[in-house]
Amino acid sequence: MRKLIKPSLLIFVCLVWAACSNTKYLKPGQNLYTGAEVKINPDSSGRIDNEKDVKATLESKTRPRPNKSILGLKPKLYIYNLAGEPKKPKGFKHWLRTKVGEPPVLLSEVKLQYNNDVLTSYLISQGYLQSLVTGDTVVKNKKAKAIYTANTGDRYKIASVTFPKDTGELSKIISNNQGKSLIKVGDYYDLDVFKNERIRIDNDLKELGYFYFSPDYLILQVDSTIGKSMVNVTVKVKDIAPDAGVKPYTIKNINIYPNYSLRRDSVLRKLDPLQYHDFNIYDNRNTFKPRIFDRLVFFKKDEKYNRKDHNQSLNRMVNINAFQDVRAEFLPLDSFKNDELDLNIYLTPLKKNSLSFGVTGTSKSNNFVGSEVKITQTTRNLFRGAEQLDVSVSGGFETQVSGASQGLNSYSLTGEGKLTFPQFIVPFYKPKSTTAFIPKTIASLSYQLINRGSLYSINSFKGEFGYNWKENLHKEHTFNPISVNYVKPIIADTNKKDSLYRIGLRNVLEPQFIIGSNYNFTFTNQMEESRRNTTYFNGSLETAGNVWGLFVSKNDKGERNIFNTPLSQFVRLEADVRDYFKITRNVTWANRLNLGYGYAYGNTTSLPFVRQFFGGGSNDIRAFAARSLGPGTYYYKYDKTLDSTFIPDQGGDIKIMLNTELRFKLVSILYGALFADAGNVWLRKEDPKKAGSEFKANKALSQMAVGTGAGLRVDATIFVIRLDVAFPIRKPYLPEGQRWVIDQVAFGDKTWRKENLVYNIGIGYPF
Repeated sequence: MRKLIKPSLLIFVCLVWAACSNTKYLKPGQNLYTGAEVKINPDSSGRIDNEKDVKATLESKTRPRPNKSILGLKPKLYIYNLAGEPKKPKGFKHWLRTKVGEPPVLLSEVKLQYNNDVLTSYLISQGYLQSLVTGDTVVKNKKAKAIYTANTGDRYKIASVTFPKDTGELSKIISNNQGKSLIKVGDYYDLDVFKNERIRIDNDLKELGYFYFSPDYLILQVDSTIGKSMVNVTVKVKDIAPDAGVKPYTIKNINIYPNYSLRRDSVLRKLDPLQYHDFNIYDNRNTFKPRIFDRLVFFKKDEKYNRKDHNQSLNRMVNINAFQDVRAEFLPLDSFKNDELDLNIYLTPLKKNSLSFGVTGTSKSNNFVGSEVKITQTTRNLFRGAEQLDVSVSGGFETQVSGASQGLNSYSLTGEGKLTFPQFIVPFYKPKSTTAFIPKTIASLSYQLINRGSLYSINSFKGEFGYNWKENLHKEHTFNPISVNYVKPIIADTNKKDSLYRIGLRNVLEPQFIIGSNYNFTFTNQMEESRRNTTYFNGSLETAGNVWGLFVSKNDKGERNIFNTPLSQFVRLEADVRDYFKITRNVTWANRLNLGYGYAYGNTTSLPFVRQFFGGGSNDIRAFAARSLGPGTYYYKYDKTLDSTFIPDQGGDIKIMLNTELRFKLVSILYGALFADAGNVWLRKEDPKKAGSEFKANKALSQMAVGTGAGLRVDATIFVIRLDVAFPIRKPYLPEGQRWVIDQVAFGDKTWRKENLVYNIGIGYPF
């Protein structure tokens, strides 16, 4: 015990010294500002609703903010003081003081009256109409804090809401829509609700042609003299509202400039327009086919303006990915004297050809390489209908260093051509889409070479035709009714063929024909930054050989073949659910559940290799080598006569994976993480060569692998580089009762580290 007391005492003294040492750098008369404290109704026994939250909000509104602190210490201020005054405006000292450090926040910077007014104004906006805030300061040992006392009084409620009388068309609309009002009798007075009510009324009017109306033309009069802490609210249109703001407008002419630039402005305006439906198209270069604007512009001639058509038109023109600049201009025909608008649409196309370079990471369970470098050549407006052709070449390299074995280097090379049409192309049918998002028809061809060093390589040829569309901002669908995939493995050393078959890789090394359909659905609200809790869901369904199997006859072995290659027949489902919870601004708790199930029939009893699920790797269960887990309790023992660094490809038909990760900011763009991963893969039917590989629901939990670890991330927004160090704490291939190995963790043991630590380098977050 004495051995622990001295170090603990030393650490405590150091922390106190570091905390106090910041004040010794202050000049005479200066005091370090340590923050604000708000006391609510200290002389009253009554408490207000949500007092803790109100107190925190008030304290957050005070200015200035004190120096950043961690566990009561102010490391950035300490670094600022430690660096000292640099002699030159450059060099390490200058960088340390100005970029890493933080100058002291002094009491002299605190403006009490300003903060009093800000806090009082906030309380009034929340319904405490009789509130008053007074501030004072307390100084001790060169440290000072501000104390604000808030006397709130009662919080007022709404007694009645009165809307304009039916004296005209505009007043009638406002009155008829009062059922949608955000202001409710019995609710607390809230200034934010009042502001949103004005915006709601403005939106209603914009949908009915009132283009020049503004929320500022509305006034909400509040009468707080009726007593009993109640108010009456009256909604009125200001008498000073201009004539243009209180009348509806219709669209007269719709003029479109599809190839607009400032340099050509005067030339374009002198052109004779092409008359197409309700549009006047000014483009002597015929950049786009006229019919494309039927899908982009929702306005019609001689109909009333409405904001929905306005927003949908702009969104479509932006989302079609053909224009670098989109601008819509509404002009009154006769200086506001009549009620008609001309609509001018100015579109500046993107460059016809462009070349892009990217580094991407992936976390799909059946992808071989987790990250890749990709070069893409894009050709836009290929057939003058905003089509886009993307031709890309990509390459990925994968290696994983683990103690038990050295990972086998592997790489992939991919070439792909993808042609995208900004509409649904369906035989004998022309579906209409009225959302703001552009539906797409996509045809693609690709070739991929996956190389496993000196062991084998896989050639994969794939063609797909299908559709992609967004239902709304959160939901996206992809449906490929036609998907053809031909897989041709090549064994580098034919002398090893029998050995590879013997260890259960026959399924990997047999050629496959996969003909079927697939559907993918994605939901996410991660783009809503104001949300504290966000969710991501991806679900997919793939079928193969179901229809084709009816027309393909069996050979002598009872197999269904196409061009002497077995036809794969299966149904494959996968679901990936992720949840992100912001504990604080710089701390996020991320969780994932990944489930997969495949049912193969016909020629095989398990999924083809390129559709199987795998466990382990830098985006999966990080404490285990990539594709080394399972299936089930099966464990492959390395055959040194085959290859001393060989890692098997142990796939499965069923997968269960759970991940949890605590992510936190360290400094600048450097983030840290603590994580735990669990899961495994299984075969639907037992493989005689892989004992324990069959999935049994009552044993699945006991056959889960578990790993944990820590990581660093360099998050520069446009890219993320990740380094994770993980180790297993549960090994499913050990005998029952011995699978938990957490008691064997020994970081100081070189042998343990060599056999258990796994280092993962990845691009992007694991999930």
